[in-house]
Formats: sequence, C-alpha cells, structure tokens
Amino acid sequence: MSLPSPIASVAIRTPQRVAEISWFDDLCGGDTQYLSVLDGAYRSSWAHCRDITLAAERLGYSNILLPTSYTVGQDVMTFAAGMAPQTSRINLLTAIRTGEIHPPMLARALASLDHMLEGRLTINIINSDLPGLREVPELRYQRCAETIEILRQAWTQERIVYKGELYQFDMPSDPAKPYQQNGGPLLYFGGTSEGARAVCAQYCDMFLMWPETEEMLYETMQDLSARAARHGRQIDFGLRIHVIVRETEDEARAYARKLMSKFDPVKGAEIKSRAQDSWSLGVHRQNELREHADNEGFVEPLLWTDIGKARSGAGGALVGTPDQIVEKLNRYMDMGFRAFIFSGYPLLDEADYFARYVLPRLPNVSMPEVQGRRPLHTPITPLTTAPLR
Repeated sequence: MSLPSPIASVAIRTPQRVAEISWFDDLCGGDTQYLSVLDGAYRSSWAHCRDITLAAERLGYSNILLPTSYTVGQDVMTFAAGMAPQTSRINLLTAIRTGEIHPPMLARALASLDHMLEGRLTINIINSDLPGLREVPELRYQRCAETIEILRQAWTQERIVYKGELYQFDMPSDPAKPYQQNGGPLLYFGGTSEGARAVCAQYCDMFLMWPETEEMLYETMQDLSARAARHGRQIDFGLRIHVIVRETEDEARAYARKLMSKFDPVKGAEIKSRAQDSWSLGVHRQNELREHADNEGFVEPLLWTDIGKARSGAGGALVGTPDQIVEKLNRYMDMGFRAFIFSGYPLLDEADYFARYVLPRLPNVSMPEVQGRRPLHTPITPLTTAPLR
C-alpha cells in the first residue's frame, strides 16, 4: 500500500495537531558512545539515570520513558519514586510488566506514585515474558488484560469487583485512588502481534510503535484505529525512535557511521538478546526491514536501521538536519501520531542536540493535561482530603 496524498490522519482521540515529545532514560543499561561497546562511563547507575531525567526536564521534554528489564540497571518503580521529589514539570512514563506485582497492590503503588508526582505519571504497560520464564502468549495477553481491568476498576470505582480466569477480587478500592481524575493515569502500550493489538484496542490510550517505513506504520495505525472503533473507543499513536540531528546531512550521517565504527556483531547480538522483547514479533519485523536497507543502513530517506543490530526494542533512527527531521515528524503527525519518544547515543549529548535544533519547532504538550487527567487543583481523594473511612 501507499500513503494517500495529501496524507489523511487515521481516526484518533486527539484531533489537535500537537505531540507529546519525550526522551528516554537508561534504566536498563546500554548507553554508549559506540554501538555494541559496553562503556562503564555510561553505566546505568542512579546518578547517570537521574542526570538524564533532570536534563530532559530542564531542556523542555514533556515526558521521559523509564523502561524495565531484568538487566543491570535501575528498578523502574524505585527509580520513579526517587525522582518524584526531584522533578516538577516532566511526566514519568513508567514501564510496568504485568504479572510482576499483585494487581491490587500494583494499583495502590501506582496511585501512591501518582500522588507523589501530583499527576505527572503515565504508564507503559508491558506484557512480555516474566524474567526467567518463557510463557505462552495466550497467558501473557490474558494476564495483561485482566490486570488493566483491575487497575481501571481500582482507579474509577468504589470497589474492585472482578472475576477473571487468573484473578478474582471483591474488595474496596480506597487504597488505590490516584491523583489523576477522569480515568487515572494514561496507559501506553506497544506490540505488533494479534493478541497485543486486541489488548491495546480494548483497554489502552496510546499505541506505541517502533520504527518502520511510513507505509508499514500507516497500515498498522489503520488496523488499530478500526479495532478500537469496534469497542466504541478511539486511541492515539506514539512512535519510539532514535534520532541523530546535526546542522548538515553529511554531519548527521558521519555521526551514524561513527556510532558503528567499533561494532562487533557477536557482542551486538549478545547485548540485544538480553532483553525480554528480543524475540518479539516487533523486533522480528525490524530485523526483516533491515534486510531491505541500502549499503549505509537506510530503508527510506532519513530512516537508518543499523541501530537494531546492537539493541532490542526500537531499532531505527531518524538521521538528518533540523529541517529534515521536522518535515519527517510533520508527516508522522499528518498520519495521526501524537507522541514521540526519542533517544540517541550518548543519551545526555543527543538530548541536548535535539532540544537545541528541533524541540522548539514542535507543538510539544503533556498528554495527561490534553486528556483532562491531571487536575488543576489538588483532588479530593483518600490520600488528600477525602473523609477517612
């Protein structure tokens, strides 16, 4: 298929031409100057990850993704709680793998974190295998759907009354009431498989995608939008992608080559295989896409795919000048994207480049505010001023 001309947006929840511009933190390790090279100067320490979050807030990013994986690095919930009192503007997109925490206690923990952040919490729902296990997909999707429904009830109803295949509860929800209103924290979700698409269409707010060609992205967006409509819903779309922006295209491409200049394919494959999502359908699709790239790793103008040789998850980067990157992002917004999660190597340096050259030219917003989730004044909840019972 090909995109219509002019590009027509798929049906989405947020009709305004805005986008939440996010950066990425190194909680799972992997920050480096050279792909496939593990560099102790960029290890996933508390100090390094803290500095990335604080830099992202200072530079004007609206949100920052805090990933989760069983690798050397920072535990996501612990880190988010530690950063809550140190930040005042940036949202924390906290990745939660369903099944790791008893659902009512997960709802309570996230509500506490939401209060600590005064409504600056967004949640990236992860349904990958639990660390150390290889689980059948049907179990993961069932657990994911049931956990989300329990969170929703805990945040919006007087009681959690749920009878599923995995979980059964009838209990008060007072301990789990969040700071955010009108549904609680927004749920971001990614996954290319049939089961993942079904879960997101029915339950989540933002469908996150990894780098692919415009035609592939647009086809997936049309599918998810139609699936959500069958549930009487609309969702938004986000893109998780790396970026290299420089004043000239030659400089940007030269930096991409520098990143690969010490690449070791054996070490790259070893690093990539550590993540729980390394065998997912989304990673497989990006591996296949890379087979169609040119000699420099570009599969379409600006979209460079060699990053996927050394890391799981998002395996592509936009590489170009500020004007080229802005034009590309505008095309994505025309398609219906309303959120972007960027990163680059090293994370601190590239956050500064992007903030200097591109960020001021984008309609940057906070999705909890756009969606009416974050109240203007302290809400009445059991953790604030509601009568205790």
